[in-house]
Amino acid sequence: MKEEFETVRTLKESPRGSVRLIRHRTAGQRFILRQFSGNGEVYRKLLNYSCRNLPVIFEAVSQGEDNLVLEECIAGDTLGFLLEGSLFSPNETRKIVIQLCRALWVLHGLAAVHRDIKPDNIILQGSEAVLIDFDAARLYKPEAEADTQILGTTGFAAPEQYGLGQSDTRTDIYSLGVLMNVMLTGQHPSQMLAEGRMGRVIGRCTQVNPEKRYKDVVHLMDAL
Repeated sequence: MKEEFETVRTLKESPRGSVRLIRHRTAGQRFILRQFSGNGEVYRKLLNYSCRNLPVIFEAVSQGEDNLVLEECIAGDTLGFLLEGSLFSPNETRKIVIQLCRALWVLHGLAAVHRDIKPDNIILQGSEAVLIDFDAARLYKPEAEADTQILGTTGFAAPEQYGLGQSDTRTDIYSLGVLMNVMLTGQHPSQMLAEGRMGRVIGRCTQVNPEKRYKDVVHLMDAL
């Protein structure tokens, strides 16, 4: 690995691990290399899947709690960066969220929950939205009563991610609701709820009780 690839720059570094942009010395192709401590099962599940709204996972190796993942480098700007300049219109928001629902349909079909949907984990590549970063993702286990580890981003994380229950696919629907509201208003729905039909969709997505949210991303796409 060290001989074939060189580090272009470190994109993120934390006590849990790092994310680096690397380049193949001969071919010049760029990749993302993730090293993190935790559960890498979702990355391994994605090895056999392809979706234009998810990055391609080329390699995923785990040794105990240590994980090494080689994935596609998605060229584009994060939603977080774009939101620094301006908000999105209802039509733009609807289009992006429907694309994210397609990505989640693949994940949820694998019994995986992303658990960290936020503007910095979404890259706009041309007209396509790509959902990245599965470090906090986990497989849903019906027998469990609560998550074993609290992960997620404050404001976007659903109540059940704080030990109140087990995350499931409706956890991601909650985060999508917060995301939509931030795209439309720049604020959390508890501070200012978007107006009109989009506001009503967001209100249902962000119900504290998961049973009152949309059943799955297909129902959310229909509502949008």
